[in-house]
Amino acid sequence: MTRKTLSAAILVALALSGTAGVANAETLRWARAGDSLTLDPHAQNEGPTHTLAHQMYEPLLQRDMSGAVIPALATEWAPTDDPTVWRFKLREGVTFHDGAEFNADDVLFSLERAMKPTSAMKELLSSVVSVTKVDDFTIDIKTDGPNPLMPANLTNTFIMDSDWAAANDSAEPQDIANGGDNFAAKNTNGTGAFKLVSRVVDEKTVLVANENYWGKDDFPMEVTEIIYTPIQSAATRVAALLSGEVDYIQDVPVQDLERVDSTDGLKVVKAAQNRTIFFGMNSGDDDLTSDNVDGKNPFADVRVRQAMNMALNRDAIQRVVMRDQSEPTGVIMPPFVNGWTEELHAYPAVDVDAAKALMADAGYGDGFSIVLNCPNDRYINDEAICQAAVGMFAQIGVTVNLDAKPKAQHFPLIQNKTTDFYMLGWGVPTFDSEYIFNFLLHSTTDELGSWNNTRSSSPERDAMIVSLASETDLEARDATIKAIWDGVQADTLYLPIHNQILNWGMSDSINFDVQPEDQPHFKFLTFAK
Repeated sequence: MTRKTLSAAILVALALSGTAGVANAETLRWARAGDSLTLDPHAQNEGPTHTLAHQMYEPLLQRDMSGAVIPALATEWAPTDDPTVWRFKLREGVTFHDGAEFNADDVLFSLERAMKPTSAMKELLSSVVSVTKVDDFTIDIKTDGPNPLMPANLTNTFIMDSDWAAANDSAEPQDIANGGDNFAAKNTNGTGAFKLVSRVVDEKTVLVANENYWGKDDFPMEVTEIIYTPIQSAATRVAALLSGEVDYIQDVPVQDLERVDSTDGLKVVKAAQNRTIFFGMNSGDDDLTSDNVDGKNPFADVRVRQAMNMALNRDAIQRVVMRDQSEPTGVIMPPFVNGWTEELHAYPAVDVDAAKALMADAGYGDGFSIVLNCPNDRYINDEAICQAAVGMFAQIGVTVNLDAKPKAQHFPLIQNKTTDFYMLGWGVPTFDSEYIFNFLLHSTTDELGSWNNTRSSSPERDAMIVSLASETDLEARDATIKAIWDGVQADTLYLPIHNQILNWGMSDSINFDVQPEDQPHFKFLTFAK
C-alpha cells in the first residue's frame, strides 16, 4: 500500500470500528463513494445530498422505490377552480424531530426559502407566483399560468420547521457555491423516518428510527439504525462489503460486480438509472481562461463542438471503462423522460478524419489545449471516463489537461462558472424535459439556468422553455419540447456520454429494489425472515 492508501484504509477502519460484529437485523450499515455535501435541505440539488436528506426530511410528495409519486406531508392535491392555483391538503398530527407540530406555516416558509437566491432548488419553483396559507393544514400554490407538472416539482423540495430555522439563524439557505455556512448545514429537524444522532463529514453519519414518525404503521420501518460511511476507494468499499463490515453499498464498481454477486451471502441488484453523464463546454464567452488560444474561444465554433462529439468513442467507454454497465447516448436526457426519442438518443459514429477536417475548417488544424474538470467521487468511474476521453480528443489535436477533484470542490466550479470544460451528470426527478431545460439550457438568471455553464443564451429558446410551465395542451407542449431539443442537438451544446446503470450490492438478507433515481428510502427496506 502507498502511504495515502494506507491512511485511507485506517480512516475507514476507524469509521467502521464499533459497528462490525455488533449490528443486528435492525441496523443497516451503508456505504457509498461520496458523502452528502450539506444537511441544509435547500442548499444543493445533488443526488447523494438528497439521499441523506430524504431519510430525515420530507417533501409534500415523494417518489417511492418504483419511482411513482405518493403522498408524504401532503395527503391530497389538485387544481382549484382557478387553473393557476394548486391546493394541497396537509397531513395532520405530524411532528418534527424536536416535538414541534407541523403545519402550513412550515410549508409556506420552506417553499419561500427554496425560492431564495442561494437555494439550489429555485428552478423547480420558477413558475410559482405565491404560496398562500388557507388554514393550518391547507396551502395554495399560485403559478404564472396553469402548471400541470407542479406536483412533480415538489418531490425533492423538503419541508423545514420554520421556528427552528429562525431560532438557529438558518432562514436563508446555505450559500455553498461561495463557501457559506449555517446551522442547518450540520444539524437537522425534519419530520422524516430517521433522526440524526451524530455526523462527522466524510467519515460517518448515524441515524436512528423516529419513534414518533407518522408513517410507522404505513411503511415497513424495519431499520432502526443507519450507520452511513462514505468510502471513496472502490477497492476498500467492496472489501468492506465482502468482509461484512457493511451490509449495503450503493455503487458496486463495475469491475467487481461478478465477484460480489458470486459471494455467498451477497447479491447485486441492477436497474437503469434516470441519469445521463456528459461533458459541458463554455461556448458563450469570447475567450477562455484555461486554454492556450489567446483572444478567442474554440468552443464558440460549432464545428469544434461537432468534431469533439465525433471523436468521443462512447462504445469504447461502454466496453472498456464501464464493462457494459452503461448505455451510450447522443442526448443529455435518459429514456425515462418525456421528450426522449430514439432519434435524439442516436449518437454519431466515431470519425477521426472528418473531425480533423472540421477542426481545420474552424481554424484549429493545429489543435489547442484545454483543462477538463472532472469529479472523482460522484459518478460511476467518473475519473476513468475522463481519462479515456483525454486520449480520444488528442486524436483530433485537442490536448486535454485533466483536473480531477472530489465533488465538493468540483461542483462549485460549475455553479460559479469558473470552468470551461467539465463533466456533469443529470438526473430528472420530474421525468420531464422542462427540468433539464430550466437548469441546463435557459440563460442564467436569478431564477433559472444556475447550472448552464455553457454560457449559451438564446431569448427565443428561453421563451419556449418558460412557456412549458403553463402550457396545458400536451400536444402543443410536446411540440415545443421537440423544437428545443432539435435546436440543442443542432448546436451540440453538450457532449453526451451515456446513461448510467445502477448496481446496488447488499447482504442477501436484505429485500430492497433499486430505485431509478438512485434514492434508497430506507423506510421501505425489509429483512428476510
